[in-house]
Amino acid sequence: MSTISDAWDYLTTAENWTGANGLFGTNFDGSLRFQSDSILALTLEHLYMSVAAVAIAAALALPLGLWLGHIRRGGGATTVVSNVSRAMPTLALLTLFAASSIGFGNRAVIIAAAIFAFPPILTNAYTGMADVDKDVREAAFGQGMTRRQVALRVELPLAVPLIAAGLRTSTTQTVATVPLAALVAGGGLGVIINSGLATQRYGQVLAGGILVATLCLGIDWLLARLQRRVTPAPLRERATAAA
Repeated sequence: MSTISDAWDYLTTAENWTGANGLFGTNFDGSLRFQSDSILALTLEHLYMSVAAVAIAAALALPLGLWLGHIRRGGGATTVVSNVSRAMPTLALLTLFAASSIGFGNRAVIIAAAIFAFPPILTNAYTGMADVDKDVREAAFGQGMTRRQVALRVELPLAVPLIAAGLRTSTTQTVATVPLAALVAGGGLGVIINSGLATQRYGQVLAGGILVATLCLGIDWLLARLQRRVTPAPLRERATAAA
């Protein structure tokens, strides 16, 4: 019970949220910066790394998946790339990066997390486009639409639910993976867990785990609502009826 009470004390202490010297500090040039030892600052850093990683993965995976799905080719290669990316242990990648010119810190974490975020986005983008009914495509072509118009006006709207689901899965998994940054001199909420283990303050470790889990659940809830909002109304009603 002492671990639970210690975790509660850690989470309810205002100083832990704003830092020992307040939420803001100053750089050498006098500009303001967040104190790196506060929960709020570490949460913002955690979100920054997660968003950056997913943005990089989406910038690469979405165009590739949409194009391959549209031309109905490369399904096997897409599966292989996704499986290989999933099989790469993030911690092993961070260790390799640390031994390379990339080095330690947040940059290495963002690159490793982007590789981890790549597969769900690629797979769902490909599947969403490739699974559009052939009759729907043929009807669109029969009305005189070009390949570009079919891709953007017919296939893409129908693929949006799967694409959004891929982005949701990728983002949630990335937020849950970024705490590994603390093992390679990075930031984020993993710092709380890592420093708690180093000092044997297991209440702090539990508190860090609770913060990471809460952030993941909150992000997933927000993205679930966004996924529903961007889903075309007929598809949304069909999904509701099926449930």
